[in-house]
Amino acid sequence: MKNAARTILKRLLYLLPVLWLVVSLVFLLIHLVPGDPVQQMLGEGATTTDIAALRHAYGLDLPLSLQYLHYWRDVLHGNLGRSLRLNTSVTSLVFSRYPYTMELAIPAIFFAILLSLPAGIASALHRARWQDRWLSVVSLLGLSFPSFALGPILILIFGIHFGWLPVSGTGSWRHLVLPVITLGSGMAAILTRMVRTTMLEELGQDYIRTARAKGLSERAVVYRHALPNAMIPLLTVLGLQFGTLLAGAIVTETIFSWPGLGRLTVSAISNRDYPLVQGCILTIGLTYVLVNLLTDALYGVVNPRVRQ
Repeated sequence: MKNAARTILKRLLYLLPVLWLVVSLVFLLIHLVPGDPVQQMLGEGATTTDIAALRHAYGLDLPLSLQYLHYWRDVLHGNLGRSLRLNTSVTSLVFSRYPYTMELAIPAIFFAILLSLPAGIASALHRARWQDRWLSVVSLLGLSFPSFALGPILILIFGIHFGWLPVSGTGSWRHLVLPVITLGSGMAAILTRMVRTTMLEELGQDYIRTARAKGLSERAVVYRHALPNAMIPLLTVLGLQFGTLLAGAIVTETIFSWPGLGRLTVSAISNRDYPLVQGCILTIGLTYVLVNLLTDALYGVVNPRVRQ
């Protein structure tokens, strides 16, 4: 237990510099983007005095280095600032939208896993046969179809043509179907190919031949022996792909008018809302860090040898 806690703490210390670097780059880049958020807020008819007063109120008249130091000072005190556009606490805005993003991302992960595990195992068990070729074509199609193209197609077919599912907003499980399929399809294609590769590698190992020689059923050989060992690299890819999933949620939420963190980030960027952009990116980065820590913890659950 002590070794596990020490390992997780060490991983956390490694990931903190990455998080700091991401937020720092976002801070610098958003300030380099042309356009004045204060001018956007007040409009073209605003006087120079009004613009200067509002810039002073939000601390935008300070040198960039001081703004950066003040931002991290507030973050360490649990204060993400106030939205320039909405004049509301960034923390409250992020917390109000974050559950919607998780409501979309978590089902998308399970959708991808439920598709990829049986498809990847079947592809490995039927190597070089028609099942393997067919699943390879389908997974390649899923990899080459981006969410910004798949989403509108699903809306046209299932939302507009057949009228089976709603195409925007929230409210019931029916609102989740199209966004979850859009968000999870790309990950399902990647995981399918990963499951196939790792299962083929494990099925060729000596311990598998030994298990078969002892008379174990093929089901026991595949699911009790090969699959647990194949899950280790799969968990690694799943943890890394979660960051891609959050990035894809920005596009998917915009397509389906989903009130999540991704859509809030797009709105904040278009309005040059510096504190809100930084708060959203910091939240996404923290989520990614926590998911990777959870992935490390799951290694020992899936494969007991890792605990040792």
